[in-house]
Amino acid sequence: MVALSKPGAEFFTALQQIFKPEQVLKQPADLYSYAYDNSRRQSLPDAVVLPETHQQVEQLVQLCKQFRVALTARGRGTGTTGATVPLQAGVVLSTERMNKIIKIDPANRYMVVQPGVTNQQVQDAAREHDFFWPPDPTSSAYCSVGGNLAYNSAGPRAVKYGTPRENVFGLKAVTGNGDSIRTGVYTSKGVVGYDLTRLIIGSEGTLAIITEATLKLTPLAQAKRTMQLIYTSIEAASKAVSAIMAQDTIPCALEFIDGAAIDMIRDYSEIRFADNARALLMVEVDGAENTLQQAVENIHTAADNEGLLDFKVAHTQTEVNALWATRKALSPALRTIAPKKINEDVVVPVSHIPELINGLQQLSKQYGIPIVNFGHAGNGNIHVNLLFDPENPEQNQQAHKCLDAVFDLVLELDGTLSGEHGVGIEKRDFVQREIEPNTLALMRNIKQQFDPAGILNPDKMFPVDESD
Repeated sequence: MVALSKPGAEFFTALQQIFKPEQVLKQPADLYSYAYDNSRRQSLPDAVVLPETHQQVEQLVQLCKQFRVALTARGRGTGTTGATVPLQAGVVLSTERMNKIIKIDPANRYMVVQPGVTNQQVQDAAREHDFFWPPDPTSSAYCSVGGNLAYNSAGPRAVKYGTPRENVFGLKAVTGNGDSIRTGVYTSKGVVGYDLTRLIIGSEGTLAIITEATLKLTPLAQAKRTMQLIYTSIEAASKAVSAIMAQDTIPCALEFIDGAAIDMIRDYSEIRFADNARALLMVEVDGAENTLQQAVENIHTAADNEGLLDFKVAHTQTEVNALWATRKALSPALRTIAPKKINEDVVVPVSHIPELINGLQQLSKQYGIPIVNFGHAGNGNIHVNLLFDPENPEQNQQAHKCLDAVFDLVLELDGTLSGEHGVGIEKRDFVQREIEPNTLALMRNIKQQFDPAGILNPDKMFPVDESD
């Protein structure tokens, strides 16, 4: 664990030379709003700073390095792993005032933004030029681009269009050493030097503070078709997923919910399913209008196996909304049953989804913890929800034993512990199960190069090294 200092009077005096009074928050009532994210973790910072420019970020990092004060970058706090919780107090750098769209270049298909711009603002601005930015996490109406990049958060469209790493040309950032850097290119090709852009994206603010991003834009599709497929078993639905992903019509969304989720929807909504419905797929395809009928037929052919109970295609927006209502009914049901559930986002190879779901069912019985699964089936990214009451000591203990076994199961299936929620605090102590010692040591060395004083988001992403 890196030992850092509490900011004192000299630090705050220097801070006042850089920022206007309204850009520095020190009152407890103000600080509480920045003490937590969408996890259940919280830790009160000593101060919150609201920079507006790259230069101010640079000066703040240099100041924190000089006084060895922890610095935690924060977007809108929608993350679920505690990555923006200031464990060592210090300063929270909120990007909320760095919210400008600097440039849109339709001819070269990119947009330059500050990190505090929301995902929705990017989509709205891009749409005016008939483009979109592919990353679309569930919280897209509220979350910031900086947060999307810090976690490499993607969403359903990643199955066709990729994650933020595939949709960012370059970055402007400040390292933990206080140095300003520019990474990447403004073109779709470029191999000069190491790919620091992809390294910083997904690093959860532990290497550098992003102050500007050049986003790669994609033309809006002319039309879209939405399909709902219901199966008698997980195996049949998974077989369909593999078949869909093996043919040449790539869906722009391929979502999945398991039998436990279907049962929950039955109990907590007016939506009805056949008694033997045990898995559901939501599939969307996009493209030119005159190609979509063939795309739908291709999906139907690939997905049609002995377990297919029902195949519905929506042709109007009303019908689209009706099909998606099934998926949308799940979240309120989960909140009703277990508002403090554990929600993990593991990933396995698509062909291993049946083994994962069956294994999770066995763990549910073994530990007495209900488990509900849904997610982005097209790339094997499954959201595993452990339903329990953390106020019940026995349930809490069993749930965390179950979670430990879930991670073992995922790794046995050649999977990874996080697809888009990140590591933060919640998965930090499990990372060494997935990453071998030599690789982990190299990552720590990279952190040391970017952030020699260890001030950026300390004690996140990697198991705490007591030798520090």
